[in-house]
Amino acid sequence: MQPIKIGTRGSKLALFQAYHIADLLKAKGLQTEIVTIETKGDKILDVSISKIGSKGVFTEELEDQLASGEVDIAVHSAKDMPSSLPEGFELISFTEREKVNDIILSHKGNIDYSNPEKPLLLGTSSTRRVATLKHFYPHIKTVEVRGNLQTRIKKMESGVCDALLLAYAGAHRMGYDEMIQHELSLDEFTPAVGQGSIAVEAYDKLDRELRQLIIQATHHEATGYRLRAERSYLKVLEGGCSIPVFCLAAYNNGQLTLKGGIVSLDGKERIHHTLTGPAEKAEALGKELAEKVIQSGGGRILAEIKNTLNK
Repeated sequence: MQPIKIGTRGSKLALFQAYHIADLLKAKGLQTEIVTIETKGDKILDVSISKIGSKGVFTEELEDQLASGEVDIAVHSAKDMPSSLPEGFELISFTEREKVNDIILSHKGNIDYSNPEKPLLLGTSSTRRVATLKHFYPHIKTVEVRGNLQTRIKKMESGVCDALLLAYAGAHRMGYDEMIQHELSLDEFTPAVGQGSIAVEAYDKLDRELRQLIIQATHHEATGYRLRAERSYLKVLEGGCSIPVFCLAAYNNGQLTLKGGIVSLDGKERIHHTLTGPAEKAEALGKELAEKVIQSGGGRILAEIKNTLNK
């Protein structure tokens, strides 16, 4: 059998994730080859993601290679994946989920985000995180900081900001645990859909037998239920990187508990609901929760956000 060609972005974190998938495949006796591909989101670093278009910013070029057969699978951070994929593409597996929390990371040791008397400047490129800060901690100022994790840390250390607001998973995978100053509450900072898991994407021309072998080697069933529910929620709300929506599913004994909502861009309104049901109905639960959020004011907030972004 030919080596399975794994397409990935070239950042250290993306490569870490690609090699993790390679290790899972090798453990099942499958040979692999890593192919690095530069995406639009990697090339354009001086413009916010919402300005360059939130759909496919980190995935479009990888999907071109999948469709042409240059690579067999593509590896992504699950949270970077649009809610709807182009025709013929599918996320075939999700790895076991890392801790899902957002964190505050800094080279300084005296970061206090809860004290309005202490000015704090946080670097982030996430509209969800900015809107959440405005809601719970309006005294905190933010600055747009993009690039890979190492680039962001260099910007922070050069004085662009006091600390970075990030996902725990990426910081942990890159070995920056000692710089984590605070692990943020899931009740306040409910994460982006898919945060903490690695997704494997394939095109429908992939050999059926090979596809099944890849799934068996890389897919974590409980995580799969959780992410199917969350992505179903995201699809209804049409949430991309520029929309501050959040959703987190917990799995326990065949049951899913979903918590999801939306925050207005100014942080003044935050609508959220919780729903529980059988894991086998993951997609239906995600859709039901999204409709609940929309009907209780989320639809109006979503329309206002889209109107603002289109100006």
